[in-house]
Amino acid sequence: MNSTFLTTDPGSRARLGRIETTHVTFDTPRFMPVGTQATVKGLLPRDLWDHDVRILLGNTYHLSLRPGAEIIREMGGLHRFMGWQGAILTDSGGFQVYSLARIRKIDDDGVTFQSHLDGSPQHFDPERVIALQEAYGSDIMMALDECPPSTAERETIRTAMGRTTRWLDRCLAARTRHDDCALFGIVQGGIHEDLRAEHVAEICAREACEGFAIGGLSVGEPPEEMWRVASHTAPLMPTEKPRYLMGVGTPKDLLTCIGAGVDLFDCVMPTRNGRNGQAFTSTGQRNLKNRRYLTDAEPLDAACRCYVCRTFSRAYVRHLVVAKEMLAAELLSLHNVAFYLDLMRQAREAIAAGRYADFARDAISRLESGDAGEASDIADA
Repeated sequence: MNSTFLTTDPGSRARLGRIETTHVTFDTPRFMPVGTQATVKGLLPRDLWDHDVRILLGNTYHLSLRPGAEIIREMGGLHRFMGWQGAILTDSGGFQVYSLARIRKIDDDGVTFQSHLDGSPQHFDPERVIALQEAYGSDIMMALDECPPSTAERETIRTAMGRTTRWLDRCLAARTRHDDCALFGIVQGGIHEDLRAEHVAEICAREACEGFAIGGLSVGEPPEEMWRVASHTAPLMPTEKPRYLMGVGTPKDLLTCIGAGVDLFDCVMPTRNGRNGQAFTSTGQRNLKNRRYLTDAEPLDAACRCYVCRTFSRAYVRHLVVAKEMLAAELLSLHNVAFYLDLMRQAREAIAAGRYADFARDAISRLESGDAGEASDIADA
């Protein structure tokens, strides 16, 4: 993987970059839809590609349980298995182990846990996590890390930092694919700026990593805390390598953290919210269950040129939501993904023009409207 950073916005730390992987080259800042189980829920790979998705996320934990790395390898790797022509970043699965596993034990060797599917015993250590991701054929692999709650005691967080650093060294030693698989290390430190700075110095000293991630945020702390810590951490990371903020977030989160110098993002929100009847738009989030859209002939977002907004009215999408038709989730998910990708395109254009700070301020102001926080009146349909 090769990375180039072309320019920085004069009024912020926002960066315009380019990442070249084995499968595709794409510009940053870039949002990655989440395809946890080798699919972005409800969306065809063709539609993702047509709406400017060039890299998406898969999950090592889920794929190791079902269908398993050997089947994926036998089927020609994850790209061929899921019919995807772009790049794939695979999370190490550490967060899912901590959040989903019924019983788990963490020590310096790794994590022993029970599958959330059938309770079967499982063990993840740095060596296995790398072997799994290499079997998948990931373009970008994530090192195994320990992700403590953001509210954990400082000593608990410091212990996780040390373990994450040692596990990264083992991941680096275990990798056998260098030309076609990049490896990113992960910075922990909770919401403590001094611990974040300390761990950046440790993790980013591993020059064999092709990029670095900020982990352990958007796990329950208020958005303002996440923005503060990300804005403190990102500028401390190497300027010549990608910076990835894991599991974030809303359009406002993305715009704020791009301004802090973050390059890559992922989040389930576009598709998860779409499956629940919600649309992200340039004027805020909208709840299509609301009766106000019963006879609304406007598109979901008049400023959007995605297939959904070119073709269907709010009234039709609301009808699908109320009728619990499968197409409702598909259309809203596709629009939301397209909206996120177009927001990233606008951000890149603003950085290139040297006006990102003004663009982000105006975009965030428009996003403050919307009706997603209102109670739906679907029962009155």
